[in-house]
Amino acid sequence: MEPAVLGGKLASSLVAPLVKKLFVTGGPGAGLVDRPVRLDRLVSFRGERRTLGEKEVRGLAGKLVAGSLDSPGEPPFPRDETEAVTDALTARLLALGDLDMDDVQAVRLGHGELAARLRRQAAGSADGLSTDARYFLDSATEWACLHVLEFFTRRSTFVARTLVAQTRGQAELIAKVDELIARVPRPDARDTAFERRYLPYVAEQHNRITIYGLDLRDSPDRWPLEVAYLSLEATTEEERTAALPGEYADPERTVRLAAEDALRTRDRVLLRGDAGSGKTTLVQWLAVTTARDGDRVPYVLPLRTLTRAGALPSPAAFLTAVGCPLTPPEGWAERVLGAGRGLVLVDGLDEIPAADRHRTRDWLLALIRAFPGNRWLLTSRPTAVRPDWLAAEGFRELALTPMRRDDVTTFVRRWHAAAEAPEFEARLLDSLHTKRDLARLATNPLMCGLICALHRERRGYLPTGRKELYDAALTMLLARRDRERGMEAVELSEEAQLELLQRLAYALVLSGRTEMAVETAEGIVERALPSVASAAGQGNATTVLRALVLRSGLLRRPGEDSLDFVHRTFQDYLGARYAVEEGHLDVIAGHADHTQWEDVIRMAVAHARPGERAVLLRRLLAENTPRLTLLALACLEHATALDPAVRAEVEARAGALIPPGSKEDAKALAEAGPLVLELLPGPEGLTDAEAHGVTVTASVLAEHEPVGSLAVLRRFREHPDLDVRRQLVGTWDRFGAREYATEVLDHLSRKGLFLTCSTDEQRTALAGMRPWHRLEFRGAQASADVLACVVEPQAVKELHFVSNPGPIDVDELSAFSSLRRLGLYDCGKVSGAPQLAALPLKELAVLDVTGIATLPRLESLTMLSLVQRLPGTRLTDFLPAEAPLEYLFLGSDTTANTGLRGLSHWNTLEWLILPVTTPLTSADWEEAARLPLLTRLGLNASLFPDGLDAAVALPRVEELVFSDVHGDEDLSAVPARFPGVRAVSLDAAPGVRLDITRYQALFAQADVRLDTR
Repeated sequence: MEPAVLGGKLASSLVAPLVKKLFVTGGPGAGLVDRPVRLDRLVSFRGERRTLGEKEVRGLAGKLVAGSLDSPGEPPFPRDETEAVTDALTARLLALGDLDMDDVQAVRLGHGELAARLRRQAAGSADGLSTDARYFLDSATEWACLHVLEFFTRRSTFVARTLVAQTRGQAELIAKVDELIARVPRPDARDTAFERRYLPYVAEQHNRITIYGLDLRDSPDRWPLEVAYLSLEATTEEERTAALPGEYADPERTVRLAAEDALRTRDRVLLRGDAGSGKTTLVQWLAVTTARDGDRVPYVLPLRTLTRAGALPSPAAFLTAVGCPLTPPEGWAERVLGAGRGLVLVDGLDEIPAADRHRTRDWLLALIRAFPGNRWLLTSRPTAVRPDWLAAEGFRELALTPMRRDDVTTFVRRWHAAAEAPEFEARLLDSLHTKRDLARLATNPLMCGLICALHRERRGYLPTGRKELYDAALTMLLARRDRERGMEAVELSEEAQLELLQRLAYALVLSGRTEMAVETAEGIVERALPSVASAAGQGNATTVLRALVLRSGLLRRPGEDSLDFVHRTFQDYLGARYAVEEGHLDVIAGHADHTQWEDVIRMAVAHARPGERAVLLRRLLAENTPRLTLLALACLEHATALDPAVRAEVEARAGALIPPGSKEDAKALAEAGPLVLELLPGPEGLTDAEAHGVTVTASVLAEHEPVGSLAVLRRFREHPDLDVRRQLVGTWDRFGAREYATEVLDHLSRKGLFLTCSTDEQRTALAGMRPWHRLEFRGAQASADVLACVVEPQAVKELHFVSNPGPIDVDELSAFSSLRRLGLYDCGKVSGAPQLAALPLKELAVLDVTGIATLPRLESLTMLSLVQRLPGTRLTDFLPAEAPLEYLFLGSDTTANTGLRGLSHWNTLEWLILPVTTPLTSADWEEAARLPLLTRLGLNASLFPDGLDAAVALPRVEELVFSDVHGDEDLSAVPARFPGVRAVSLDAAPGVRLDITRYQALFAQADVRLDTR
């Protein structure tokens, strides 16, 4: 390294005095003794004659650094690193005292090697410094060492006699360097200055996404990359660790990672992806983020642009080849790549002729070998080159995967934010979630962008333009995209490609498959070539099929010998197109019973002429099944011209099915399958019963079509009806907990609703929602975990634990300071029951729970339900004596030990529900008769005829409820015992149909009704 690297920042007049202070000034004979004087004796801050401390050395280093920063021109490093550079230079100057050599040996070493010794002696001193700061530190160390050696030659008479020639050489070198510094600017300064212009240019140039092939007047075709970029996933097949002797080798495993992380663990990557999968967008994103980070210098090299000039460019021509208007310093690109600071992004291997690909490979490998240490990314469509094309050169192969449902949602939201069209976002997402063929189309950024643009162009209505969507997509993929990207025209015309593709599609449709052998496909193409004039001159069937796969964007090769369409919806669309052209409507109608033909039938209606549409729709109605009737209704969106009578008949027949008017109708409608989801209306224009029916249908279909079901249910999240909201809450288990909570539950009115949590995921989702006032936790969930997921426990009014085998600590529930209702159902041991008294409970239910010997003082409790055998001999042994109970429910075996003894203690009781099976004695009835406010009584019908003592009457009871009624019970004595009864409710046993007239005759003065819940 030349001393000139300081670039004029350190002149001899500044360094020399500072260096002189580092050394003692001994007597004139110091250099003439027999034993040489070691450096540690010469240095003034080492040895016995210590006159200069480390603090002073740091001061000298600080002056040296400050002087360089204060010199005219560009600072050699960022000023915020001044202190760190000073510390590092101090450490290196202090290292002079640790060198085991004399001044003569130092002079013989030369300034460069002496500086290297100091760097090693003070190893680690430059850690954490920027590149510019490390560059300055090394330069300053060499510059100081040059003056140190000059100082030695001047102070020692021995050195002056024996090294006079070297002395003169050092002096001349210093003088020349000073003059050179004044004349020539530093190369690194020029490079740095250029990169400060180039990196922002790259970031701005590539911070735009372009959708090619769109000619929509209101939809933007470019938007900011940083707003719309979507992180996609890439996969690679990697071998696992080699097996030990005697063990089986593990198979290859699929590794998934974010596509933008492809170069984090490997410096060389070949990225494959289908048309529109986001390869070029990823290249742009890597260029933008790298340019902004500043740690590497990105070069974006689209091969379709480079190959136009013939010869592929050298590093010096990288910027010129891609039209960059900036002119770099001479040799800049080679210096960047030589230092291993480059990120070379070579895009579109498939977009150049096959004959040029080997030349491109040689060019790329020559660059890699000449400039090791850089990072390299090459993109291509899957079938452009063989799998091991660059494997020998250490390239890792990755493949972009189709977008997932969450990716599509994110893309749509970002697209509409960038396009400033938020009013269309929700409607499009609903369409993507409910319309299966549309969802199958939206699997990559290109198609998602097209769908967004078309949807906005049509002001939020895609259904009437579905065929237009496919037509626009096909035109873009088959012709316009390559043309508008500046590539040469494709060899096959759009119509020729369509003709061949639709024959392949129809063959797959007829076979009921989505994949065919390449040999079969070649046979189909070969038979078609004579009738496709523009394709016949392009080569044999193998050549034409290869061109279709490579450039159409519609076909792919999932395996070496197989072929399929990138989207099933294109297969159905093109297959239907061919069937209509060939007059195969009978074939299509004959497969209407097969659900996999649904989209083919709908697309056939789109392609058919009006008369053909009428015939096909009447064939569907003739089957007289709900599914085919609804399929006919779904076809209407594609029938732009149709006999009005046929349209009316389809709508009338489907109108009897949609919307469902009851829960039973809703379940029957769901049997028609997922097709129903896109036909379900509302919530506008529906009655509460119809809205409830629609949500029931969508809930039933959630198991097979969760995405479409969620889209329907989300529309009803603001509905006020309690039954609708209960349906929405009750179907949480059928969806992803967090997503459903975000999309539906958190928007519901809480009035009258319970929220039930059964899983850890649901508890986690609960923590992110607005407070719920009524909560139920099912299954094994510790009370501490429950408390942790409730963000505002003081907002909870009602809490229930159901089927929880684990222990429940009541003391941990004290945080629910506003709790009014608590239920413990079929739970494990409950500890800390006395702490119930600290809660302001109004209602308590305990069913099959152990660990509670007696209930504590519950002075605010008005409602109590118990379903388990009570200890003791009287109800007062267990029930809270201080509670002002108004309602009491005692289950079937609850009173086996106690009977109703002590019941009269609670003279505030108004309701008493006794579905007990243990016979009641006259003493029990007398306890009930003493209750002055008791007006409602519930009884198990099995108590009669022997369960009512003839001597006891309860004249104050006005309402009777009989449970588990079989119809053969003798209730003839009941009216006399309850002369004041005015209402009777009968709850039939499972499977029993009751004759209400019999009971109306028995209770002639009362209103008798059947409970049908």
